[in-house]
Parts: sequence; structure tokens; C-alpha cells
Amino acid sequence: MSQPNFTGLAGGLSLLGLLVAAPAVLGQGLGNSPYSRLGLGDASLNAGGVRQMGMGGIGVAAPNSINVNEINPALLYYTARTTFEAGYTGQFKTLRNTVSRQRTGSANLGYLALAVPINRRWAGAIGLKPYSTVDYESTTLDNSVVGDLTAQVEKQYKGSGGLAEAYMSHGVRLATGLTAGVSVGYVFGSIDQEAGTRIGTATIPVELSSKDIYQQHIYYSDFTFRAGLHYRGKFTDKLNYNIGGTHSFRSNLNGDRSLSLIRQDFQGIQSSTTAIETDAPGKAQVPALSQVGISLDNNRSWSASLEGTRQEWSQFRAFDEQGGSSGIPLSDTYRVALGGELTPDAASVDSYFKRVTYRAGLSLAQMPYRPGGKALYDRSVSWGFAFPLPTATPLDATTISLAFMYGQRGNTDVRQLADGSLERNVKEDYVRMQLGVTLNNRWFIKRRIE
Repeated sequence: MSQPNFTGLAGGLSLLGLLVAAPAVLGQGLGNSPYSRLGLGDASLNAGGVRQMGMGGIGVAAPNSINVNEINPALLYYTARTTFEAGYTGQFKTLRNTVSRQRTGSANLGYLALAVPINRRWAGAIGLKPYSTVDYESTTLDNSVVGDLTAQVEKQYKGSGGLAEAYMSHGVRLATGLTAGVSVGYVFGSIDQEAGTRIGTATIPVELSSKDIYQQHIYYSDFTFRAGLHYRGKFTDKLNYNIGGTHSFRSNLNGDRSLSLIRQDFQGIQSSTTAIETDAPGKAQVPALSQVGISLDNNRSWSASLEGTRQEWSQFRAFDEQGGSSGIPLSDTYRVALGGELTPDAASVDSYFKRVTYRAGLSLAQMPYRPGGKALYDRSVSWGFAFPLPTATPLDATTISLAFMYGQRGNTDVRQLADGSLERNVKEDYVRMQLGVTLNNRWFIKRRIE
């Protein structure tokens, strides 16, 4: 007979409870990011969890039996024990252009995942992760008002919210070394955006004038699908190679949009509201995402991976508008990353630090926004550690993982528009941190009769 291990069962029930409570937490931003005004916000790009973050975001061809790999569902086959994993993310960043500078930051629940080996050829997983994040606020003053040299126009843009993805994935072994996987996700969440304008004159300064606010609320929900393949082979007895790829199919997210025009006095007190549109149906066409990768490992202590990602954001539409509500057309994105991990001696008795896993990685991504036709980039370097708790047994193990990322995206270039006004790019310097807790457990244990 078999008896359930209630420690693992409790972890699974905890996950189910968190799946209900977590969407509001996942929707919180990680500090002001002006570029999240574009499209659906800062997209996650199927970047994975704490292990992947420590290695530059790689993982499509890097099998692992300890962590949940939800980047490529085909790698779920390598799940050795029931695995529960939760990640908590924090970020500090500095925003600057040629005239101003701002520091901001936040922290929130990053993701949840539960993977279960079903039999020797099949494993499955459920989880919750961010799909996109919107969090921005900016104010600009423009003195170039036609016909009135003394007038000023203040424009304020605000956005918050984001989308989360609850998913179910399965990975199976098709043949020796060859595995395949599928993932079905349900994307849901809301995005709130505001564009406020007020005009000051020679007699009424801009700070004492009334404000007109164009307010938009969109709730999105629909299913997404992803497929993955992975092949593992040997060069020698001590050197293995892995080839993997995933394809997230193009999706059309159903949306309900409400638009309002709000007028406020200079004290911020609302004086009138006009509903322009209420729960109008529409769609957001999210382009397909393709990821490919290769890796080498010795099946014991180290692995190294190289990956590439492509997504055709030029095909993005939201409510039949190219680029969405921002009205700014997007461009295709590309990303390349290199990373790896090393565990000096997982069975070491003399030194705990030889049992620690050390990770590092580099990433270069092209952003979907090209001001003046010039590409903007997101460059980052990552590192991380996995600390196994000394209480581990063959049936139960806990690992505490840390991942850090330092990056820069955008630049501070300035260009002159056709109307004579100046457009200033924003550069973000950020430090992102993630704490991951991984619980490995045998849910069912055969009772031995003596």
C-alpha cells in the first residue's frame, strides 16, 4: 500500500490557496517604468523563475530535477519529486533623462508553481506567473503653444495594473532522449491608464488651472497555448548536449474597455464625468513568441546554455489600434542570453559551500520601441545562488535560492519632432532581486512490510 506524505500535500493545498489570492499581488508593479506604457506593458517574455533569472533568463534547453522549469514544458519530464516553488521579487531603479532623475522601487510575489511526476514518462505542473506589468507616471511641460507664447501645457500620463497567467503544463518522453510538452494558460487582468491635460495662461498659471483626464480601463481574459521540444544526447560519458525550443502561439485576448472624460479643478476635486464608452468588446492580438537554446552539461556539477528569443511585436494590435492605446507602433524584439551554473560537490561532507550552486549569466534584448527609428536595448548581467538546507533527506529537501540582476535599458538621447518640440528618451538603471523557495517531496511512499 501507499500512504500520502502530508507535508507535500499541505504544500499543494497552500499553492491552491495562493492561486486564488495572488492575482492582485502579481498585478503590482516594480516601480515607475515609462516603457510599460507601450502595448500591454512590460511583457515577461516567458522568462522563468529564480533559477533562470540567476543564469540570465536561460532555461529552454537546461533540464533540472530540482526546480520547476515552466519555460519549456518538455523539461517537466525531468521532475524527480513533487516540487513546490514560490518566488518573491524586488526591484530598485533609477530613471533619468537629460533634465530630471528619479529613484523608485517595489517588491511583490513573483510566481508560484507546483510540479508532479505522474509516472516514469510523464509529469505535469500548474502555476501562476506574471504575463505583463503596467506601472508608470510621467509629467511634461510644453511652452510651444501656437498663438500664445505665454501659455503652458502640462501633460500627465499614469498607468497601473497588468496581466497574470494561470497555466497547466505537461511533459512526456516520446523516445530515448526526446521529450515534448504542451502548456495551456489562462491570461487575465486589467490595465488602467490616464492621460491628463491642463493649460496655463498669462493670467492663470498651469498649477491653478483645471484638468481634463482621459481615463481608460480594460479587462482582458483568454486562453494561450505553448508547445515545446527537447532532445538530450551524449558526446561522451562525461559530456551531454541539449537542444530545446518553445513556441507560444499568437493569441487574441478578449477585452472589455470603458472610457471616461473627467474634469478636475486645480485642487484635484472632480467636477464632472462623461462616459464615452462602457464595457465595449474588443481584442488584443499578442504575437507569437519563439525561443530556442542549446546547452552542455556533465550530468553532475555544471551546465552552460545559449539561447535566442524572437517576438513580432510589430503585429500587435489592441482594439484595432496599432501599438494599442499609446498609439505608438511597436517593433519586433530579439533577445540573446548566455548563462550557466556550477555545484562544486553536491555530496560534500567537509564543506557546505561546495554543495551550494553558483549561477551567472548575460542578456541582451532589443526593446519593442524605436524612437526615430533607432533601436533601444536592455542589457543585463545576472548571478545567483542555491542553498540546500542541511535537513535534506532522500524523501524531502528544501532549497533557498537567490538571484540578482543588474541592467540598463533605454538611453538619454534627445530628438526634435516635426512640430519643433523635443522628445527625450528615458534610461533605466535597475537592480532586480528574487528570493525563491523550492520544496521537493515524495507524496506517496510504499509501506515496507517487515
